Amino acid sequence: MSETCDLADRTCEPCKGGVPPLTPDEIAPLAAELSDGWSVVDDHHLRKPYAFDDFAGALAFVNAVGGLAEREGHHPDFELAWGKVVITMWTHKIDGLAEADFVMAAKIDRIRT
Repeated sequence: MSETCDLADRTCEPCKGGVPPLTPDEIAPLAAELSDGWSVVDDHHLRKPYAFDDFAGALAFVNAVGGLAEREGHHPDFELAWGKVVITMWTHKIDGLAEADFVMAAKIDRIRT
């Protein structure tokens, strides 16, 4: 597992739009800093499944990540089911990945560990 503290200690900088999404060459080193389980899908978004023992644990995780998302101003998509949460994230204003997506991913992992 890669060390995520450097990314997780950063602040999500809101994207104002008008900038290009990260290129594959820019994505690779950021993705390497994330913990196991995160996938870069089509150089467009990040995705990670999390497993839980029950629905209550999964829901509590979604609520905790929701609070973080509000504080950071960066909001992932959630799939919530019994014993499972899947997080998908990209920067909507640029329709692709920005550094803030990787920062948020690292922060989310801190909640789960």
